[in-house]
Amino acid sequence: MKKNLYKIIAASLVLVTMLSSCDKNFQEVNTDPINILSTTPEKLLAPALVNTLTAGMTRNRNFNNELMQVTVSISDGDGTVFRYEYRNTFSDYLWNAWYIQLTNFKDIYKLAGKPGMENKSYQGISLVCQSWVYSMLSDTYGDIPYFQSNQGTNAVLEPAFDKQQDIYLDMFKKLEEANTLLTEGTAITTSSDPVFKGDIAKWRKFCNSLYLRLLLRVSGKAAVSAQVIAKIKEIVDTNPAKYPIMTNNAESATLKWTGLTGTDPFVNPYVNGVRVQDFRAPAIGSFFIDHLANWGDPRIDISAGKGYAVNGINRFGISQGATGGFKGVPSGYIVGAGVVKEAYFYSYDQTSSGVAIGARSLQQSSQTGILMNFAEVQFILAEAALKGWINGPAEGFYNTGIANAINYWVPNFPTSTTSPTYIEYITNADIDWNNGLSADEKMEQIHLQKYYALFLVDMQQWFEYRRTGHPILPKGPGLRNGGIMPARMVYPVYVQSANPTSYQKAIAAQGEDVISTQVWWQKP
Repeated sequence: MKKNLYKIIAASLVLVTMLSSCDKNFQEVNTDPINILSTTPEKLLAPALVNTLTAGMTRNRNFNNELMQVTVSISDGDGTVFRYEYRNTFSDYLWNAWYIQLTNFKDIYKLAGKPGMENKSYQGISLVCQSWVYSMLSDTYGDIPYFQSNQGTNAVLEPAFDKQQDIYLDMFKKLEEANTLLTEGTAITTSSDPVFKGDIAKWRKFCNSLYLRLLLRVSGKAAVSAQVIAKIKEIVDTNPAKYPIMTNNAESATLKWTGLTGTDPFVNPYVNGVRVQDFRAPAIGSFFIDHLANWGDPRIDISAGKGYAVNGINRFGISQGATGGFKGVPSGYIVGAGVVKEAYFYSYDQTSSGVAIGARSLQQSSQTGILMNFAEVQFILAEAALKGWINGPAEGFYNTGIANAINYWVPNFPTSTTSPTYIEYITNADIDWNNGLSADEKMEQIHLQKYYALFLVDMQQWFEYRRTGHPILPKGPGLRNGGIMPARMVYPVYVQSANPTSYQKAIAAQGEDVISTQVWWQKP
């Protein structure tokens, strides 16, 4: 009996010891090492910026550029974007990619407001980035989930779609708050910010420059035009100290890619996301290349005779055709027309012996991560001045925009509009400002140059064309959709089943879910 009792006691002690051992380090052992349960603002910012830009650059290349005649696919297949015809599934990518990043940007704001992590600059940056992403989503689709979006953790699984007018008005509030938060200039971790390297003053200037972009976009709507025009004047003329904006190319909001291979940090998404043969596959559109060639534009000039030609570094990276010169393909050609591709984008540069030398190609360029550039701001001001909303001649803003649009890609090109080099360029190109033109013809002058300033900037070319009808694009005989530029992407197909009630309310308010339905700021 005693032996059995000892055995029971011994076994019990072993069991207790085992249970104690099982409990030891329980939290550490059962913590997922992959999915982070908690984080800080500085860990979220860079990935969110990179992923947002990557999505925009992807659809810029295969959607915006095809619609806006930068490139033309050599294809007779169905769903060719350049013919204003594309599959509904095309819509899913941006919706999915950008809404995910909105969660990250919103988390930055929340985390930067927590005790011990308070940081007004991260909160301001979050609001700027939220406005940037929401505006791209709304300008792409129209009415979208906004006030209830990204609240799955709060059990909001079928968010309401909000009217674009309400979205824009709230984005203006966000940008006002961001400008105030960024005024204090609270320091952030430099390495967390691949755009401005922790320079809060530049974030503030981007905030107000983005504000101008969005104000101009809805300036044609009677319901808001008075307050919008008044705010533009306040930012530019009445109270510029309160609303600083970009003043040179160095203040452009760009993420400079540092890597050329997948192992480097911040590698250009075109390197890993697009195969070499696919990057070279589309032809250059004749509309895009013919102007540059006729102007003798240094963004494609590869001759060594010009002082600003530096072996093709950081320029548009367009090859000449087999017969010499730059020859594009007319967009909207008829199926079966048998067009021949000549000029195309470089995927890499080569020496005379054919050895690839890499870093100078557009596919590997450090310059392609553009949120917003200084040249765009100048063309915004040129339009505002032309319409009499702000002081100053439109001509000055127009010239500064051209000079800086070129300088962004060709660093040795002068930004001074009085320099002999610049004067020679616009004179020979015959693009100098013409006061004798009508207001609409001057809009064409401004927006033709803005078109080139917006090269690779997500889908801003498409947005601006839909707003203004400029620049005037030739209409090919093979266009679908009645030859009318698509006004939007349709909502992702799965939204109809995942959020049916809100979806039905959205199309009842906005119009049929087709590419020809205009968004609010397009409608008369």
